[in-house]
Amino acid sequence: MMSYEDYQDRVLTCRDCGQDFVFSAGEQAFFASKGLTNPPARCPDCRAARRNGSRSQSSPRSSREQYEAVCSNCGRQTTVPFLPREDRPVYCSDCYQEVRSSRGGRRDESRSYSYSGSYEGGHGRGRERRGGRRW
Repeated sequence: MMSYEDYQDRVLTCRDCGQDFVFSAGEQAFFASKGLTNPPARCPDCRAARRNGSRSQSSPRSSREQYEAVCSNCGRQTTVPFLPREDRPVYCSDCYQEVRSSRGGRRDESRSYSYSGSYEGGHGRGRERRGGRRW
């Protein structure tokens, strides 16, 4: 293993913001001690923003389309990140929390959640059967 003195500062370019940043000799030694072989792809500011849940403008989540709807419980106007359907209720955030807590965190009983697979040990997953074939 290389010692701290064997490393030299490197200038890298952040893949999110495009700014240059220094990957110091100390950071390189730390990465090596943890077994990390790839240098960081983001500058410290962008790494901190990702840790704190902030998203860059290029993130698909930040540009998710919102749809207007009327809450099925209180009648208040709201927006949701999915296209509402006539056969399913849509709730504002307050009513959704009430409905969710009244169910005790269980799945919606009106939906069909079934699993037709069987566990075939050793794989950690069940295998579904459809029409006599394995998928």
